[in-house]
Amino acid sequence: MSFQAYLDAAEAKTGRTPQELVDLAHAEGFGPDTKAGPILEWLKAEFDLGRGHGMALVHVIKNGPGINDKHVGTTGAHRDESAVLRLDGVVVRSQEA
Repeated sequence: MSFQAYLDAAEAKTGRTPQELVDLAHAEGFGPDTKAGPILEWLKAEFDLGRGHGMALVHVIKNGPGINDKHVGTTGAHRDESAVLRLDGVVVRSQEA
C-alpha cells in the first residue's frame, strides 16, 4: 500500500483529511522531534488508527508531505505517483479530475 493510500484510508476511517489530522497533532504538541510511539498512541486513542495508517501520518506530522522518491513511479506495492503527498483530502482530488 502506498503512503497516499494509507493517508486516504485514514481519512475514510476518521472523516478528517490528512491535513486536519496533521494540524490536530501539531496542536497536541507533536512535531519533528517527537518519537513515533507517542504519536501512534494518540492516533490509536483518538481515532482508532492502527500502526500502518499511523506510521504514514507520523511521517507527515514529523516531516511534511515530501517522501523519498525511491518508490515514485515504480511498480512495487509501496509505489506513489508523486514525491509530494496530497494532504487536502480525497474529495478535493476527485473534484480536480
